[in-house]
Amino acid sequence: MPESNNEKVSVIVPVHNAEKYLAETIGSILNQSYKNLEVLIVDDGSSDGSMKIASSFGDERIRLLYNTGRHSAADARNMGIREATGRYIAYLDADDIWDEKKIEKTLGFMWREDAAFVYTAYEFADENAKGTGKVVHVADRLDHKHALSRTIIFTSTVMFDMTKLSKELIYMPHIESEDTASWWNVLRSGVVARGLDESLTLYRRSASSLSSNKIVALKRIWRLYRVHEKMGILHSLICFVSWAVRAVVRRI
Repeated sequence: MPESNNEKVSVIVPVHNAEKYLAETIGSILNQSYKNLEVLIVDDGSSDGSMKIASSFGDERIRLLYNTGRHSAADARNMGIREATGRYIAYLDADDIWDEKKIEKTLGFMWREDAAFVYTAYEFADENAKGTGKVVHVADRLDHKHALSRTIIFTSTVMFDMTKLSKELIYMPHIESEDTASWWNVLRSGVVARGLDESLTLYRRSASSLSSNKIVALKRIWRLYRVHEKMGILHSLICFVSWAVRAVVRRI
């Protein structure tokens, strides 16, 4: 990693009643080998002690933000995007964990490849953040056409170079599976996402997580095809079947 490049990374963490996991998540950010960070903790209507935990760290890199408008992960992340001052924007969900070199390695890859949009491999973990050994590997390149049939980009692995993209382009739309819809918006503009096939994130899958409800997930992805992408039924069906097969394989 070029030592001369010490640009700030803005890490956006949307929070809604995450007191059970948040301290561990924030700790994994503050313990990064790359130190030039701002950590935007965006409260999205929490009724527990999440923000008390966030404020207890006493680290000047942490900024506490409060989303007082419509409550959703999209709105919370969009507030973080608006407030971000770093050259780079990265996301981490409030229950996931980063490897201590996640940012360093992602930036190194981004600089080498001159990429605007990078994502990495990740490992599934149980509710206690213990890795299951199941790693989701990623392709080196992903364009809009191929992204439609595989939701392989995991939010907590993503990083953007904001000298190459506009904030308007990466704002998340108000639709279910807003993260996937956001990636498709960026890729539709002609950007090619670059994948670093190294697992640097633990994806904690609790029993109550949204993605654990398979029927809901099926309905969400179908709605993305038909409403967000405005695709015809045949094209939607082809992509849907391909997506479903890949989703099952990822979890085996």
